Amino acid sequence: MGIKKNYIFTNKRYSEKSIMSTILGLISLGAIFAAVYFTFLAGGEAMVGYGVTALLSAVFSIVGLVLGIMSRMEKDKFYLFSYIGIVTNFLAVLSIGYIVYAGAYGI
Repeated sequence: MGIKKNYIFTNKRYSEKSIMSTILGLISLGAIFAAVYFTFLAGGEAMVGYGVTALLSAVFSIVGLVLGIMSRMEKDKFYLFSYIGIVTNFLAVLSIGYIVYAGAYGI
């Protein structure tokens, strides 16, 4: 009885769009966390720069979400970074939406 060795050779790679989507999602979440944290340290008094940061994070996360969805539609690619990018960007969009909702209705 010989030992059966199963090797699978593939030419699949990670998509550049998926890696960019993940990076944009991490940047967005980090910037939102930093803006909320520094606003908390200031006693709830948000500076204008924190609002600009949240706006740019919203733009980054929407672009990252589109890139993540586009990279998931590509054939013969690995999809790990696509999924991570979609989740992180979706969380960033949700968190910005919650911040706007809480600010508008005083939660």
